[in-house]
Amino acid sequence: MRWRNREHNEPGDEQTLPLGVPVPVSGEGQRLGVRALLRRMARAVLLVLVGYYLLCVLLLVAYRFLSPPITGVQLQRGIESLLAGEEYRKVQNRVSLESLPRHVPRAVVAAEDGGFWEHFGFDWAEMISAGSEAAGGIRIRGASTITQQLMKNLFGTTHRNPVRKLYDWGLTPVAQVVLGKERILELYLNEVEWGEGIWGIDAAARHHYGVSASELTRTQAAGLAALLPNPRRRTPENTGRYRAEILRRMRVRGW
Repeated sequence: MRWRNREHNEPGDEQTLPLGVPVPVSGEGQRLGVRALLRRMARAVLLVLVGYYLLCVLLLVAYRFLSPPITGVQLQRGIESLLAGEEYRKVQNRVSLESLPRHVPRAVVAAEDGGFWEHFGFDWAEMISAGSEAAGGIRIRGASTITQQLMKNLFGTTHRNPVRKLYDWGLTPVAQVVLGKERILELYLNEVEWGEGIWGIDAAARHHYGVSASELTRTQAAGLAALLPNPRRRTPENTGRYRAEILRRMRVRGW
């Protein structure tokens, strides 16, 4: 076998390297390798996202009949407490929708999603109105329905990010079909955050008014509904105006 001088090869000459010596990779080869790696990473991320979505769908089927052992927001609060070196507190007493006075779920609907019983998970008119206000320089306000908020509470976190919103939107039609309106409302009332470590309408009623959810008056129900936009900061004492607005909305609807 004839070895050629690697420094004096003529164009077209073949160059042979001893066994075990890596062949240098050209710049184009490096770029192709990076692209292949990025494609593999993109596929892996996509598989994770699709897998989590399918898991959420299966859980929705289970939640049609069972109570969630833990929600995404509850998990978030537990991690936040752990990182802060604080004890995680969770008070929750689940109740059936039938056991509540009619004005309790009505107050929440009036406060959070007036068209709840009419739309299919998305209130397009409210979303367009909120978008127009934002375009006009008015402070951005939420236009999420109760179904969307339930998806956030069950499977997401309170952080604003496009991936979480994508899941909220993608799971909302499924929840409408799998759960139905009454179960959606029942889950929302029992799983939503109502203060530091306070989860669900019954724990909220006992914490803020010293009564069970089944004993809430019309005004007290409106008072609890007024806390939902920011339950860790709002109290019945600092939300009197919004409570009055919720009661007004209920009267307008004949509730």
